[in-house]
Amino acid sequence: MIATAALAGCAAQSTPANRFTLPEIESPPSPASAISANQQLSVSPVEVASYLDQEGIVMQTSDIELNAANQNLWAEELGHQLTRQLRQSLSAELPSVTVVSSAQGGAGAQRLSLSVDQFQGRYDGRAVVSGEWQLHDGNRLVMQRHFDVTRPLENDGYPALVRALGAVWKDVARQVAAAIRAAPAAE
Repeated sequence: MIATAALAGCAAQSTPANRFTLPEIESPPSPASAISANQQLSVSPVEVASYLDQEGIVMQTSDIELNAANQNLWAEELGHQLTRQLRQSLSAELPSVTVVSSAQGGAGAQRLSLSVDQFQGRYDGRAVVSGEWQLHDGNRLVMQRHFDVTRPLENDGYPALVRALGAVWKDVARQVAAAIRAAPAAE
């Protein structure tokens, strides 16, 4: 009877979930932007595809199958992490621009919005991120670009996947910053 109780107790125990956040990546400031030093860039909350808007880290297991992990979870909503990291990266990449959240943006601020269609690991050992971003000045669309970035994982496992996704997201922020720097200064 004691052995049965002990086995039942072992069977009832579950493996604790692993929770992950995107890594914080420091980057040196880049050359000055074409946007004036007084320019403010308001970053809207990043929109993620509905299948990504969940706790489980998504893994693409074939060309048509996606699975969300049960034991490897985001520690915070993915959209919040992506928005925060994007603001931090753009602040570092565009040192002459004041990068703020959409709630803090003033009337004259340019507005950046991003939507993410893919943010996952893939069966071929790569981290995949794709989507679109738009830059608005008032009601005028200044720029619109699609992004699609992949990176091989350095190791197997979810920690390596999360690190690779963080690096890919940093690459996306660099692409956005480069396009904003190359844009003609607002009149």
